[in-house]
Amino acid sequence: MDSHLLVQMVIASFAAVILYSFIGLIPGTDETSVLMPISLALILGGITPLVVLTFFIAACVTLNLMNTMPTLIAGLPGGVLSAPMIEPALIIKKHGRTSIAIKKVAIASIIGVVTSLVISIGIANLIAPYAETIGSYASWLFIGGAIFLSLIGNAKAISLISIVPLALLFQGIRFLYWEVGAVSPDKNITTSFFLGITVAPLILSLLSLLNKKELDKVTLIDTNKQPTLLLEKAPKNYKKRIQLKKNEGFAAFISTALANFLFVLSPVGLILLFGEIVGKKEPDELKRAELTVTTMNALAQGTYLSGLLISIVALGIPLAPSAIGPGAAFFESPPVFKIGHSITQAYSQSQLIMAFIVGSCIALILVYFLATRFSEKLTLFVLKRIPHESLLALFIGLVLLLAYIDAGFINLFGVLLISLVCGTLNRLGVSYGVQFMSLYAAPFIIQMIS
Repeated sequence: MDSHLLVQMVIASFAAVILYSFIGLIPGTDETSVLMPISLALILGGITPLVVLTFFIAACVTLNLMNTMPTLIAGLPGGVLSAPMIEPALIIKKHGRTSIAIKKVAIASIIGVVTSLVISIGIANLIAPYAETIGSYASWLFIGGAIFLSLIGNAKAISLISIVPLALLFQGIRFLYWEVGAVSPDKNITTSFFLGITVAPLILSLLSLLNKKELDKVTLIDTNKQPTLLLEKAPKNYKKRIQLKKNEGFAAFISTALANFLFVLSPVGLILLFGEIVGKKEPDELKRAELTVTTMNALAQGTYLSGLLISIVALGIPLAPSAIGPGAAFFESPPVFKIGHSITQAYSQSQLIMAFIVGSCIALILVYFLATRFSEKLTLFVLKRIPHESLLALFIGLVLLLAYIDAGFINLFGVLLISLVCGTLNRLGVSYGVQFMSLYAAPFIIQMIS
């Protein structure tokens, strides 16, 4: 790897930390919605994919830690992965230990990232020799993945039922585009469909506001009420006291280590599972809350990285939820990448691992400093000065632009149709993973049933 490329990777990591530090502090930001469109745009924009991967990994690490800040400080879920932390965060806040918990969570992030990198690299090396064999069964694996994710989800029946109709929807729109000449028959539209699924809940929520009853449900009556954001005063021996207890450090390490071997499962599910297991052992309310929140944050980092690293470095197909959703652009972003010729085939294993190490290490160093020193001020600034709507408008605009580039004006309505269908299914409990797997498997499913 030449020094010029390494410098680009370092700069990309810094850029990701700056951008996603602010995005992470905005409550309610969905990880897939804010990660996937930007990485896709960068790849299609001609940026070196290895640099984009470094940017993406730094963004993941930054987002997963900064998403915890509004949860701890304001009791608001920063993102999907931080939602399980709300209850213990409120207990910590009640006891006046938020300042201490922030630094504990930052240390737990380091444990989660380092543990995940070491173990995932080992797992990837074990799996890599069989990657070609595994790849030859990609279509069956995608169908199996959709069924598996349906069975472990909350809405099992409707998730299973939706697989074939989703495949019909995706392939039907593709055949329509080929028939009317919107795209050439040799072009398989995928990028736009990914984006349509990604922003589906957001699009559906916005369109539902056109219904007066739905609008009334979210209309604020008293806009003068402000959430309690200020942290308690840190104790005089603050710096001496801020360290993980042995049981907290051990719980964070062992939970992350075990979760790495379960990389095909939902990160949120693993966070809830291990968080509840370690929390049950502690009778004291405050100690249990601190133990739970540190373990959950380590898991948030570890589950994301392990799924991405094993899928990208070893398999070459997205089998983990973090690779299926947020990391999808590194497998399917025509004409740059497609299944069978993804970033895995474009670079050596050592280059890909280096991107993971550079991105995660730089992000950890910078975001640890930001989280432990400026989390309150940054959270207050973001909540007061950066409208949530502006961020949503940015991502919707980006999605519409990429949809137009992909297949012209007609594709704007195709993406809208996909968003409405997938957004509705999402509300009914059909996960992103099932929808993405159905998209990957759509050609094979239609071939089987026709």
